[in-house]
Amino acid sequence: MLKIQRRTALGGLAIAAVGGTAPLWAQPSKPGAASAGAASAKSKVVKLAPKLRIVIPANAGGGWDQTGRALGTALLGVGATDEIEYENKGGKGGTIGLAHYAEKYSNDPNTLLMGGMVMVGAVALQKPVVDMTRIQPIARMTSDYLVVVVPASSPIRSISDLAQRLRANPKEVPIAGGSAGGVDHVFAGVLTRGSQSNPEELVYLPFAGGTEVVQAVLSGKAVAGISGFSEFSEQLASGKLRAIGVSSKRSVFGIPAIREQGVGVDMANWRGVFTGQGVTAARQAEMTDAVKAATLHDSWQKTLKQNHWESSWLAGPGFASFIDFDMTTSRVMVHLLKLKA
Repeated sequence: MLKIQRRTALGGLAIAAVGGTAPLWAQPSKPGAASAGAASAKSKVVKLAPKLRIVIPANAGGGWDQTGRALGTALLGVGATDEIEYENKGGKGGTIGLAHYAEKYSNDPNTLLMGGMVMVGAVALQKPVVDMTRIQPIARMTSDYLVVVVPASSPIRSISDLAQRLRANPKEVPIAGGSAGGVDHVFAGVLTRGSQSNPEELVYLPFAGGTEVVQAVLSGKAVAGISGFSEFSEQLASGKLRAIGVSSKRSVFGIPAIREQGVGVDMANWRGVFTGQGVTAARQAEMTDAVKAATLHDSWQKTLKQNHWESSWLAGPGFASFIDFDMTTSRVMVHLLKLKA
């Protein structure tokens, strides 16, 4: 069981300047979809089962969905299984999928759960009956940065323009992003505060998937949107959306950093994989080895490059400590920013 305790973080803490402290915060795939690379990794992997299942606590098309399906393809590629079934169960920052997983698959040694910073934040905000003590960590796999976008026709040309509007009247600047309490929501609050506006007046429009965030921005329902680069990449490439800032310390993806535009905030998002509370330590270790091999596979490396994700492998006690610290700081941020579910 993942025990939530106060521990020292082991690095990788994403910093967002908010008064000086911040948080770090069913369709089968067949083997032919995977690359033939990583032969050395494949030879060392024990086949976990003829068929594995990955529960994705989000709708299709978002970051968790992309990560889960990329992991499934790579697990096929290294020979950890012959078939993957994906089960999407989105809503409320992953807490609906978390409860579903804990109830149905807690003792299932062949079913994995995707999760990450969004889920941690949602648990901190919503305080659900089923929380992350009901699952066990396998590994953190990726980190990426958040991108702020506006419609291509928007008069907002920069983060400075957006900050000016937020200072004038944040209630007239609705911002769309992922589920309530997740990293997008927290960063919207951080950005509002960093713009010297009141985060209590933030109008945040939460959605269960990246597709809905894009639609909200393009339709004019939201003035701006916040999500990972991969979730906006198609619309950015087509010219329908325009990126005005990224949450890294320095410019990436050809997008200017928010911090470099005079609003002193930055933040990184992470995603990982988990197993059930009733799964044995031996099986957990086998899963960790398989996932590690999968992250070395050609298909996974290609996905990292394509989506502009950074590899951020962390497993074992270090990952458990990381989550504990993340949960504590997320609760602090929910209180500090006065976020509401």
